[in-house]
Amino acid sequence: MKETKTDSDKSAPEVSTPKTVTSDRSTMDACIEHGKEVIAVQLELIKSKGYDFAPEFKDMTIQLYLFGVMWKFAENLGNTNDARELAFTALGTLLIQEGMQKRKVAKRIEFLKKMSKIEDDHNALAVAIGYESVPDDNSLAEVFDHYIDDTQVSGAFWRLYDRGRKTMLYGGLSVAFIVIWFVTLFMPGNSAIAILAAGLISAALFVIPVFLIGIFLYRTKIKKAKQAD
Repeated sequence: MKETKTDSDKSAPEVSTPKTVTSDRSTMDACIEHGKEVIAVQLELIKSKGYDFAPEFKDMTIQLYLFGVMWKFAENLGNTNDARELAFTALGTLLIQEGMQKRKVAKRIEFLKKMSKIEDDHNALAVAIGYESVPDDNSLAEVFDHYIDDTQVSGAFWRLYDRGRKTMLYGGLSVAFIVIWFVTLFMPGNSAIAILAAGLISAALFVIPVFLIGIFLYRTKIKKAKQAD
């Protein structure tokens, strides 16, 4: 009897897609595990260095370094056509695992993609060193050592900025509240709009000088740093 093909026989060849997805997923999971191992060692190695950088700069540098590590690892596995993009996906997944919200992770990855490239489409220093790193070296310290004399990313400069920002915010609100209270209590004939305007103007008279002083201190520090170089 002649054997006939069934519908299931006709659809049998279409089984490669799940294998590809599984392979990519395994690569990403391997990148994440490798990245965790590498960064744990690197962070332990820089503990004794006592680096004092602005928190945002420090986090960005570590994440770019980690991306470079994952990127090279994905290429070494040899089972993906776009190791760079897969490494960013792995980094995003790792950030979610560490507690960052998915919405914030998407924005963070877009930011890191922009910061991963510099002029002439070259990789940023942290990415390049992470890509070339080998197990148990001091490559993360090498990245931070490059910026150790950069005033703009120093922890001291960031704390000065943070204090200035809080001074402007809370000081401005306090001055506005005091003026509004004073005008309301001792000058009751004014309208609500006039009282509010008085509060806003007094807050501005406090905030603007503080802001200008902050700009002056910023430029002075940057100028001194450039002269030292």
